Amino acid sequence: MGDRARQRRFGPLAGLVVAAVVAAGCMAGGLDQGEPQQPAPQRSDRPASPDAATTRADGTTSVAEFKQDFSDAVGSAERYWTERFRASGERFRPIRRVVPYSRAGEVSCGGQALPRNNAVYCSAGDFIAYDVNWSVAAFRQIGDAFLFYLLGHEYAHGVQTRLGIRYEFTIQQELQADCMAGAYLGDSVRARTLTLADGDLEEFREGLLAVGDDPDQPWFAEGAHGTAEQRSEKFFAGYENSLKACGLG
Repeated sequence: MGDRARQRRFGPLAGLVVAAVVAAGCMAGGLDQGEPQQPAPQRSDRPASPDAATTRADGTTSVAEFKQDFSDAVGSAERYWTERFRASGERFRPIRRVVPYSRAGEVSCGGQALPRNNAVYCSAGDFIAYDVNWSVAAFRQIGDAFLFYLLGHEYAHGVQTRLGIRYEFTIQQELQADCMAGAYLGDSVRARTLTLADGDLEEFREGLLAVGDDPDQPWFAEGAHGTAEQRSEKFFAGYENSLKACGLG
């Protein structure tokens, strides 16, 4: 997946009008629930982290390549939302920082220690934190496109906070963030500020399968994100139809 520095101007976002939402505690304590606390799934034909392993799309596996792709993902999400807000006559305030961690409790949000195998947006400190070991393993197993999805999802939570969007149930907040991540990526591809490599769309699908809830988890449970099917549906709705599919626009 490639990131191009030059960007086209996006159309108006109609003042970033949002769908009706209900105030609730789905990000209580300033901590977005992030991704399920489990590693990306193992594949029989692709080891978790061998030095010689390759991803289907472009063969990137090194830590240096991971860092570059992650930096590109942060930059492209920041540029996208800056343009969207600017087109609506608003100034966008980028998320303050992105923090890697490798041990449970190494980073906290609003007094709550973050667990391993996760990525979260912390509204209390306005930062994204991610378990770097889990993220590198997913990068190697699924591909670089997964990083753009993962960062896009967490960045969407920061945008929700800036727009004052608070749903009654966690799953509503999470599925909208999936849709917003899809819109960011789809719009960026159409604007040619991001370039998909062969296999990237399949990597998005694989990544969504990796982070879906157990089908037996109640949809109304605190921390519910949605099944793999629900998350895929919302992501690709945003990818194909932009932010209007997410209740924005």
